[in-house]
Amino acid sequence: MRFDQHTVVLLTRPSDPPELPQDAIDRLRDAHLAHQAGLVQQGLVLAAGPFLHPDDEQLRGFVVLSIAPDEARALFANDPAVRAGRLVARVTSWLLPEGTLRFESVPVPQSMLEAASGD
Repeated sequence: MRFDQHTVVLLTRPSDPPELPQDAIDRLRDAHLAHQAGLVQQGLVLAAGPFLHPDDEQLRGFVVLSIAPDEARALFANDPAVRAGRLVARVTSWLLPEGTLRFESVPVPQSMLEAASGD
């Protein structure tokens, strides 16, 4: 059997994120989304999105990439929310039977305002 290999980034909230005022958190979220959108525009992200109602409240988001794990680590080390200590990027390889998943090109929001608009 043949397998497709993808790189997965699991974004988690650290147990002790820095306390920030809400306006700073909002700016970090927008910067995180803009960073993510930039990766999508470069063709590196196959799928990405937040988790809703996870059993583990530290789970925040999931990203599937078309690059090697080391490259993903370097890219996510530059994510503004990761740099600020609000998110941790956990990187791994993911194997699944060849052809199991197909990814379509889907636009991602570049800010919380855009995400909230639903367009």
